[in-house]
Amino acid sequence: MGLTIYIIRRLLLLIPIWLGVTLFTFAIIHLTPGDPVALMLGTHATPERADEIREQLGLNAPLLTQYVHYLGNLVQGHLGYSFRGQTPVLDEILIRWPSTLQLTLTAMGLATLIGVSAGVIAATARNPWIDGLIMGSALIGLSIPHFWLAILLILIFGVHLGWISVTGAEGLTDLILPSICLAIPTAAVLVRVTRTSMLEVLSEDYICTARAKGLVEQMVILRHGLRNALIPVVTIMGLQFAGLLGGAVFIEAVFARPGLGRFVINAIANRDYPQIQGVVLFLTTIFMAVSLVIDVLYVILNPRIRYG
Repeated sequence: MGLTIYIIRRLLLLIPIWLGVTLFTFAIIHLTPGDPVALMLGTHATPERADEIREQLGLNAPLLTQYVHYLGNLVQGHLGYSFRGQTPVLDEILIRWPSTLQLTLTAMGLATLIGVSAGVIAATARNPWIDGLIMGSALIGLSIPHFWLAILLILIFGVHLGWISVTGAEGLTDLILPSICLAIPTAAVLVRVTRTSMLEVLSEDYICTARAKGLVEQMVILRHGLRNALIPVVTIMGLQFAGLLGGAVFIEAVFARPGLGRFVINAIANRDYPQIQGVVLFLTTIFMAVSLVIDVLYVILNPRIRYG
């Protein structure tokens, strides 16, 4: 019962954040210079025709009226229609979402495998050079921007060596470069968090007791150490997953993948307000859902936390 109430309270706290995002996105888009109707019709359209299109799209109404109409559609689960194709924005997003999700999950899995493993090795290494090498590599990984790394990998493996296609295909091999670009900074974060958490756990009394009982060191590290050290790591993984979704949008644009990245960039170029708002709100909803799941998992994994 306590967990259910906790989830309900968390959901209620997310509502004003969600509304704030809709208002902020709506205001920024409509206050940014640029006329979507002019882009649609070109320079040869008559003022009468342009005004007719604005009326059809609802752009002649006051901004407050447009926002209230937008919220009304959201309550009904409708993100509106795109300006150019007059197709449901939600349908356009859902068509491209699997590609973005595939890239994000692949990068998250790769980052978790590398980050947690390297963090455990760094925390338990008897040789300080190993620890220093791993942490130095993590620092470099944190310092490299996604887009710079993406361009570098494309030039090396795609252009010069020709090992991997960079034409925006959707095969499994075409996930390698964009997944690496997303995974490296995230893996670097997980290395640092895992190492710190492992060092704290390995200094606890129950670890000393387990060793005194004669348990094999690997058993002490994996069963008693890593299991308890993963509590803060899981929290960071949730935050990193949300960040990976945002990063995937930019990486997809660089690698010409047919996901939300190219979709939202084209929407911005065309000033297609419903598409831009739809993508931002869709990703925001995913972010909040992931955050809620991580909060609940943290409460379940850590018995010292009370539902507050």
